[in-house]
Amino acid sequence: MEKYNMPITGIASFAKYPIVSDWEKIDADIAVLGIPYDTGVGFLSGCRFGPRRIREVSTHYARGDAGFYDPESDEVLLGAPAKIVDVGDADVVHGKIEHSFDAIEYAVRKIREQGVIPAIMGGDHSISIPVARGLKDEGDVTVIQLDAHLDWSDTPGGQTLGNGSPMRRMSEMGHIKDMVQIGLRGLGSSRKEDFDAAKAYNSQLISAREASKLGVEGIIDRIPKADKYYVTIDIDCFDISLATGTGSPSPGGFSFDFLNDILVGIAEKGNVICFDLVEVAPQYDPTGATSRVAAMTMLNFMGHIIKNKPRYE
Repeated sequence: MEKYNMPITGIASFAKYPIVSDWEKIDADIAVLGIPYDTGVGFLSGCRFGPRRIREVSTHYARGDAGFYDPESDEVLLGAPAKIVDVGDADVVHGKIEHSFDAIEYAVRKIREQGVIPAIMGGDHSISIPVARGLKDEGDVTVIQLDAHLDWSDTPGGQTLGNGSPMRRMSEMGHIKDMVQIGLRGLGSSRKEDFDAAKAYNSQLISAREASKLGVEGIIDRIPKADKYYVTIDIDCFDISLATGTGSPSPGGFSFDFLNDILVGIAEKGNVICFDLVEVAPQYDPTGATSRVAAMTMLNFMGHIIKNKPRYE
């Protein structure tokens, strides 16, 4: 009997891509990794459920080796011979920050050791700290953040590893050389002294309003040329109307097309060795739209990363 493998059948891996449980043998261009961790959240938690929900809705878009046809560009993305696998989740434990961060760093390092690009689903934004640590053997890495918030808090209440601090912690890592932060907006996004610290580090700060005026080409021009890029996407970079399912949704954010055009520009500009998409908290969006926006954003970015990968190998 012919097997059709319809989206509603089978195990809900990311976009129904093959599951790889042996991390010593990852034969792929991209490995999807879940990080169901939200111990870093100080207010609205729940993004530990992000990876599971994104996986579930992504099965609706499963195309396998046939890939995705884009009628606007008249091209197929993620079709064979592109290889994507789902390697499951990092071994996080609730309340055990050190163990969880070590597990996340280990997972990222194992994927990169085999020349594979991690495509990571958070989890709160503090997971980007151990993700960046997992890239320390890569040499110089430039970080591109797409986010409503600066995430440059230092030690609120003595907490150095919360979801408001990942960019500050990355700035302290020797292998992180440049930083571009795109989409900043909103009263209370961060304290003035945090912005001052980011500017002193020489991070390129681009507000959502400025990004709108610059346009995609202007934004990409502001990104320093680098050998390797790590891209971290907070789902709240989208306007609140598209992404209510997150702990800190904010009005005035990007449209789906504008954000994804920026990601296409990044993939064309240089070698993306890792990316994460964080802060999806599905219980705050009963429509399920936020998880779908996340899944489609990941698939689009993955497609353009692989399309441009031969230029940087």
